[in-house]
Amino acid sequence: MLKGLAHMFKKPFLRLLLVLAGLVAAYASPAYAVVEINISKGNVQPMPIAITDLLSNDGLGAQISGVIAADLQRSGLFAPVNKQAFIEKITNPDSTPRFPDWTAINAQALVTGRVTQDGGRLRAEFRLWDTFGNSQMLGQQFYAQPDNWRRVAHIIADAIYEKITGEKGYFDTRVVFVAESGPKTARKTQLAIMDQDGANVRMLTNGSDLVLTPRFSPSRQEVTYMSFANQQPRVYLLQLQTGQREIVGNFPGMTFSPRFSPDGQRVIMSLQQEGNANIYTMDLRSRTTTRLTSTAAIDTSPSYSPDGTQVAFESDRGGKQQIYVMNADGSNQRRISFGDGSYSTPVWSPRGDLIAFTKQSGGSFSIGVMKTDGSGERLLTTGFHNEGPTWAPNGRVVMFFREPAGSSGPQLYSIDLTGYNEQKIPTPGFASDPAWSPLLE
Repeated sequence: MLKGLAHMFKKPFLRLLLVLAGLVAAYASPAYAVVEINISKGNVQPMPIAITDLLSNDGLGAQISGVIAADLQRSGLFAPVNKQAFIEKITNPDSTPRFPDWTAINAQALVTGRVTQDGGRLRAEFRLWDTFGNSQMLGQQFYAQPDNWRRVAHIIADAIYEKITGEKGYFDTRVVFVAESGPKTARKTQLAIMDQDGANVRMLTNGSDLVLTPRFSPSRQEVTYMSFANQQPRVYLLQLQTGQREIVGNFPGMTFSPRFSPDGQRVIMSLQQEGNANIYTMDLRSRTTTRLTSTAAIDTSPSYSPDGTQVAFESDRGGKQQIYVMNADGSNQRRISFGDGSYSTPVWSPRGDLIAFTKQSGGSFSIGVMKTDGSGERLLTTGFHNEGPTWAPNGRVVMFFREPAGSSGPQLYSIDLTGYNEQKIPTPGFASDPAWSPLLE
């Protein structure tokens, strides 16, 4: 059973029913190796894939296929074949395609299917074919409300991605971010949410107060963020389904960088008091706080490891901003970054193997990753002002915001771990502080 998310928090849950998952057993023939992608390699050559328009009476099938193709192409791992090159016209997606017609145009995989209306619901079905192995790899069908067709497309793209790469997809996700508008001297900020490809943007706040650092809960459809309502910095919880907002707590001084624990039961944050900032956790049930660091420095930007046992954070206790790691109870605090420049905004990968960060050196800002002990540092992209990395739930792609030199405001970008596939994420206006959701259910 796949439980969907409402298009907007005031609507009830959409329910998508997975009624067929025809997975073929692992192939032993050499032909099947053609449609496998090893995404752990450095610069992966995109795999040619033919995505036909899903058959429908109203053009919706073509729209769904367009979103599937865009998702897969944007990943950098797939190269959708130009439809004008197709030799066979699919008229019955239940029939076996003419494989030589697809291998002739070098399509290593093929997607066919149909979209129909069934009792007021949308029914979408697809098949994934191994053209060189002359076999069906995957077959599924879904029911959904018609206005949620884009989400169906993302789910299909995830299924294709997972079958061919062996890794979970990340297309059926959303991103919460700070939408910015107006001149820099009087910038209006709103909390906003969108699909990971920039579609379905919705404003969650009205812009009357400054908002910063939104973060998704890993276990519930809620967001924590910082707001300056009535000139008071407070941390809020926003329920996406209902729009209900509540204050996490009233703390003296400034509050920075709230983020959920992996189980969603706690919020970790930095509180500034008497000129320095330390890291605290709050239990969301009892509202009790626990102090984790106690220094005269600025400790901020805490991020839990996915198993909840450790916390990465930034601190200038050594004279400039560096990345530190400690146990979840505050013990065993140790520095892990030792390169030139300063490091900030550490974020633990959902896979647990890497920490993403912002690095400032020589007048440039870079987004990079390092192993959790600080070794293996790699810079993925460098520019005038890059900041605020957030991970896709499969741990293979990082989103961040950039404000190029001479620009009027920041924009969102994504880049994969190879550093070769950088993509600009379309937003209606300026955008910063992105936070990627877990896969929807």
